[in-house]
Amino acid sequence: MTNADRLALLGGTPVRAEPLPRYNTIGAEEKAAVMDVLDDGELSGFIAYNGDEFYGGRAVRALEADFRKVYGVAHAISVNSATSGLHCAMAATGIGPGDEVIVPPYTMSASATAVLFTGAVPVFADIDDKTFCLDPAAVEAAITPYTKAVVAVNLFGHPAPLLQLREICGRRGLFLVEDNAQAPSATINGRYTATIGDIGVFSFNRHKTMQCGEGGVTICHDEKLALKMQLVRNHGEVVVAGMGVDDIVNTVGLNYRMTEMEAAVARVQFGKLPGLNARRVALADRLSKGLHDIPGLAPPHIADGCTHVYYFYPILYDETVTGLPRDVFAKAVQAEGFTLRAGYVKPLYLEPLYQKRIAFGDKGFPFNANPRQGNLSYAKGICPVVERLAEKQLLVTNIIYPPLTEADMDRFVEACAKVLRNRDALLALQ
Repeated sequence: MTNADRLALLGGTPVRAEPLPRYNTIGAEEKAAVMDVLDDGELSGFIAYNGDEFYGGRAVRALEADFRKVYGVAHAISVNSATSGLHCAMAATGIGPGDEVIVPPYTMSASATAVLFTGAVPVFADIDDKTFCLDPAAVEAAITPYTKAVVAVNLFGHPAPLLQLREICGRRGLFLVEDNAQAPSATINGRYTATIGDIGVFSFNRHKTMQCGEGGVTICHDEKLALKMQLVRNHGEVVVAGMGVDDIVNTVGLNYRMTEMEAAVARVQFGKLPGLNARRVALADRLSKGLHDIPGLAPPHIADGCTHVYYFYPILYDETVTGLPRDVFAKAVQAEGFTLRAGYVKPLYLEPLYQKRIAFGDKGFPFNANPRQGNLSYAKGICPVVERLAEKQLLVTNIIYPPLTEADMDRFVEACAKVLRNRDALLALQ
């Protein structure tokens, strides 16, 4: 056996010896946009009062106008993060103590903590084991008389079953909020994600497909929902009287305002989004083509009528076919020079926050405000599909980004094949 054939984990030469490059899509256009803001001297256009500046500065409003135009919505509200946007969205629905919101447990934690910030509680429903998004049947089964909304996460870049969820929410009188942080401009039956729910939330965090460091946007068609989100964004409690707002439920505001420099960068990045998505899709397609030839590794499933924009690239792993434990396989591929995560996140309900039911203060609020708290379960086993994926079946990589190339995708496939060729040597170490 040559040194190249020997696993890097066992002292051989890795398939990729050079470090993976950083994801960086910032160029001259973003720099020029920031300099325009600096030359102007107004770094934030917001003031918390009833007047024109309640809505922000020129760059912020221009970014919001771009979102309204591209996604065909009546309202777009910029925020300083998608977490803030999710809180604004939850508050806008009017939920509060005693209410419940159905959330998937396989997502970034803010999808659920945004519910807690209103005094309501998340109820976790299981996911589909192909798309990794909410299972409509599980959602239907989780609805109680206290349910007020559903948060659909378009995970990894694939749309949730939004049309089915929209039908369920419409029939049951529930709000549908889309956490679209990972799927900007994905589509389902030709419609953009984030436009099917009552509210859609975007993220511009530093590692998102389009980014400005931090930041986000929420979009909707409803004027009342939009106003509520604007009030939460900008100290609404001191603005409502001057604006003549009668419904002050959930209008206690924070400072969720986006700066002019962030908005300027985000506008340029938003213009690049179609190209950035296209590049990710091309790299993912190349990766899928190669992985199809490796038994035990299943490339991402794309549901009928959907487009995938690949924030992450998920792989279903079958240990019964490969004969190698998933976590061992992932560790060995990482040693060959590629990012590969065994699982995504811990199912959220298994985190101490939910196990101990301690969020605000030490008395158990908001969990103790739930009328059926004795039957509100966060026990291990409530979402078996999520737990199976997290513990044994799911692999996730983020290597589908420029400046990586199709040749790099081929090398990743080779790294996977190399690990499996050396299965017996790895098993001997266990």
